Amino acid sequence: MTTPNATLRAVRISMLLSQDDFARALREAGARAGDRVDASKRLIQRWESGAITVPSPRYARALEALTGMPIDSLGFASPAMARVADDGAGGHDVQPSTAGVAAPGPGPTPLASPRANYSGVWLSRYEFFSSGRDSSFVGMHYVVLLQHGNRLTVRSLPSASSNPESPLTMDLTVDGSVITGTWVEQTAQDGYYRGARYHGAIQMLIEPTGTRMAGKWVGFGKDMDVNTGPWELRLQDASTNQATIAKYSRPPQ
Repeated sequence: MTTPNATLRAVRISMLLSQDDFARALREAGARAGDRVDASKRLIQRWESGAITVPSPRYARALEALTGMPIDSLGFASPAMARVADDGAGGHDVQPSTAGVAAPGPGPTPLASPRANYSGVWLSRYEFFSSGRDSSFVGMHYVVLLQHGNRLTVRSLPSASSNPESPLTMDLTVDGSVITGTWVEQTAQDGYYRGARYHGAIQMLIEPTGTRMAGKWVGFGKDMDVNTGPWELRLQDASTNQATIAKYSRPPQ
């Protein structure tokens, strides 16, 4: 008996995407990464029903890029615990196996040198001036950052913002120590900004330790004026496993 993947279904629904829309977005994410991803509504149904419990690597990369979540936080079984062969259709032939699987080692820890990969959970903090309230404010989110080559996807974790629920996304590229990209924040319907959607550009520099990114954002205000302010990301944990995601799915202190 298969177990439905309720987690993936919940993530898709939270993105306000139908199964057809989700499949189309996956194909586009794969194309941007140079992968052929032939996702269809039928494949999404097989994933969500539990008929396929482990997506093949190129589909896993597309899922991570689209959702901003690590694959093991999307309700799939861990590929490390199965003997797998890419079936070419978005899934694997899975047989439980422990042969040749190395014992898990300790998770990565930040060192006092540049990191080769910036994936992990980070604390996002930005400052902005509210003309309507004539005061400056700080917005904070715990976010999960995933790196694929020189592309970074940043997505806020559930219930992990200092303001009333306000999902934050960032799509970035890294070039040496320079981070450049865009950001989008959807404010809460019952908050001060009444569900307004704000977006803009951002550029940051990575410190030599690889544990802090700092720079400035730019974006439009409600009166179409151009605003700017400081923004930084600080590494909290280099792991993106389910336990870490659960630990940081809360408002920052």
